[in-house]
Amino acid sequence: MTAPTKPSNNGPSDPTAAPASAAVSAYPGHPAVSGTPATADVSASGVPLHAPVIGWFDEHARDLPWRRPEAGAWGVMVSEFMLQQTPVSRVLPVYEQWLARWPRPADLAAEAPGEAVRAWGRLGYPRRALRLHGAAAAITERHGGDVPADHAQLLALPGIGEYTAAAVASFAYGQRHAVLDTNVRRVFARAVTGAQYPPNATTAAERKLARALLPDDEARAARWAAASMELGALVCTAKNESCHRCPIAAQCAWRLAGKPAHDGPPRRGQTYAGTDRQVRGRLLAVLRDAHGAVPQAALDQVWHEPVQRARALDGLVADGLVEPLADGMYRLPLS
Repeated sequence: MTAPTKPSNNGPSDPTAAPASAAVSAYPGHPAVSGTPATADVSASGVPLHAPVIGWFDEHARDLPWRRPEAGAWGVMVSEFMLQQTPVSRVLPVYEQWLARWPRPADLAAEAPGEAVRAWGRLGYPRRALRLHGAAAAITERHGGDVPADHAQLLALPGIGEYTAAAVASFAYGQRHAVLDTNVRRVFARAVTGAQYPPNATTAAERKLARALLPDDEARAARWAAASMELGALVCTAKNESCHRCPIAAQCAWRLAGKPAHDGPPRRGQTYAGTDRQVRGRLLAVLRDAHGAVPQAALDQVWHEPVQRARALDGLVADGLVEPLADGMYRLPLS
């Protein structure tokens, strides 16, 4: 979800990589599987796509704080946690405040986990704050306070999955990794496989395709990861895509096939009003604003339905986001 903006030198394609066509033919929904001839001209290792997409990125990439050199690996990591399922516009002010308060992992690790939850504000999915705090503590303990560059060491940190490890290694350290977020998956699904949307969950075939499309040169591969992500965020969007602005529209299998409608499982929509997520958010808002323990009676006022309210509070406790005390008091976690 983040990416560097500094252009890199063009490097050679990977002569040993598995042909993209081989990966594509195994991808669900690809024209070669459905019986319709593939219309996109994508050869081994995706070379026809690299130059136009990277060239577009060089000209149109957004100037975001985590893309600047001074952000460092920690800034990239913080942004990756915050940007999960959250738009850039909401992340920006929280990110700036976070880095001003905790410019290094050790600074965050020295604070109570509850302070991370408090600073997370209304970004949503606050367990990400606890995971980021846990990662900061592990970085401080295992790596002297420096975010590791090694992919395996990144993956071993608490709260770090395959996507985040690959993103940090690629965007912070310029390494060659397949970085598959929702935007990248959508670009590949349309441009290469001819499908309007990727599967609901990332598949092994998608990962194989992403690896096949990677340039061989490390710096160029990192640039490609950044560029394809930005293309999905700004042009090849989930709705109202701007094909007239797309640098690879002439090669896009989905467009060349007439933009066939999605025929896979229904796309999952996200609801919020009236859900346990909304109740949890209201309960956490009271605790964040209190800067201390809060009585049960104060929490009871945030939601009218007692069973749902109790379920939401129990879930917050189970997730480690709220700490119950004696006499019906609650607070953000201290340990």
